[in-house]
Amino acid sequence: MSALSAGVARPARAGFVADPAWVLALATLALHLWANRGYGIFRDELYYIACGEHLAWGYVDHPPLVPWIARLSRAVLGESLLGLRVVPALAAAATVALTVTTTRYLGGGRYAAWLAGLAVMAAGLFQALGLLLCTDTLSPLLWLAIAYALIRAQRDAAPGWWLAAGMLAGMALLNKYTVVFYLAAVAPALLVTPQRRVLATAAPWLGALIALALAAPNLIWQHVHGWPFLEFAAHVAARKNVALAPHQYLLGQIRMLNPVTFPVWGAGLVALAAWRRFADLRWIALAWALVIGAMIALHGKTYYPGGSYPVLFAAGAVALEAWMSAGWRARALRPALAGLVVLGGVAFAPFSLPVLPVDDFIAYQRWLGEKPRKTEENNPVGALSEYYADMFGWRAMVDAVERAYAALPAAERARTVFYGPNYGEAAAVEVLGRAGAVPPVISGHNSYFLWGPGDGDRTLVLVFERERAVIAPYCDGLDPVGWFDDAYAMPFERQKTLWLCTLNQPVSRLWAKAKHFD
Repeated sequence: MSALSAGVARPARAGFVADPAWVLALATLALHLWANRGYGIFRDELYYIACGEHLAWGYVDHPPLVPWIARLSRAVLGESLLGLRVVPALAAAATVALTVTTTRYLGGGRYAAWLAGLAVMAAGLFQALGLLLCTDTLSPLLWLAIAYALIRAQRDAAPGWWLAAGMLAGMALLNKYTVVFYLAAVAPALLVTPQRRVLATAAPWLGALIALALAAPNLIWQHVHGWPFLEFAAHVAARKNVALAPHQYLLGQIRMLNPVTFPVWGAGLVALAAWRRFADLRWIALAWALVIGAMIALHGKTYYPGGSYPVLFAAGAVALEAWMSAGWRARALRPALAGLVVLGGVAFAPFSLPVLPVDDFIAYQRWLGEKPRKTEENNPVGALSEYYADMFGWRAMVDAVERAYAALPAAERARTVFYGPNYGEAAAVEVLGRAGAVPPVISGHNSYFLWGPGDGDRTLVLVFERERAVIAPYCDGLDPVGWFDDAYAMPFERQKTLWLCTLNQPVSRLWAKAKHFD
């Protein structure tokens, strides 16, 4: 069914200067290039850089695309924080532009285009994902691109769009596995709507084969290594993530996207589910419901389905533009809603973008009556939420290791490794430590375990730990050689002693006990 046969008139394209796709995308890019150097490097960014130094087709807890991007970014743009975050900034800008493009394709006029783009800019989750290089960075863009390709394939009866959707799905599978839930939701959603007839043609299946072919090297890697991701995911769902009740999970969706944007994406959900003009797109609303249901059942984090929202923003903006067109009172609501989205986006931006000095942000947070959000991983928080706290302390931690390592006699340095109880500590020392100033780094956490103990004969270990008793059973000698604290860091990382442990057996014999996938 074509867009015109569905009763949707194609709007005329605006000029470059007046086109909200370009204007808002460039504004988004400028915002991130200004803000993305704030605070420090994030825990997971350190880990992805480390993964990029161990190039492979897969890793324990994620596919390979983000480590590849991390390595390429540092090779091309240097080791600055802003250089690492250029790709997230570009992805955020592209997400805004494609949301506007989708809005226009769905029949939205000028107001709808601006409202959809502004809402995506104001959404806290998308602001955060435009800041950090992580496996969720590309999800909104890729999921939206898949949805856009599927809509075009359906409405334009163009088989080539199915092939494009397959290529995009393959890229998404190399980015983060959660797209499987979206793809798996789209299929039954199509089956229970009249649009199931498209599945009787060859193009969707060719698209699926393309996606599978692109993802195949990673799937082979997982198979060769015993499917470590499945072990990781099972542990996270059962023990690490907080189990949220359905109403808590749904409220979390509203909160993470900024409550002021809810009227837009909420209208999109209603319109896709019940508006006659979008009757042929009902599968999008059904797919969203299936993804949310799966995430609640599997204890997924609230941001996991984040990629499903840009298309809801586009549909919602089109619907609101139409619904607020009858009568002057309804039309008066248009600027009010747009203004609310802009003001809310600005007011809550400091919670997603490091635009304020950290002490000023803490004061602003307190003034608004907000408290640092508790992590969804059963970890307590301090003065900052986990999102910001994980950007602090890494340099001081590495400095403590460098000082302790430099103080060792040369013969002892040759027998020393640094052991990171978690990948954040391990990656911080590996990535931020000066060449030759830190010992080799090992860890049993996630992909670090697969990279092994290095020279397994080493018997001296530097390790951060609060309690001596935790590591004493593995040591013949145990001496404090340093100290780390940072008031802004996560509580479980604070006030730690750096110990020098003389192992009672070589690292290689203890390695199996070090493994933890979580």
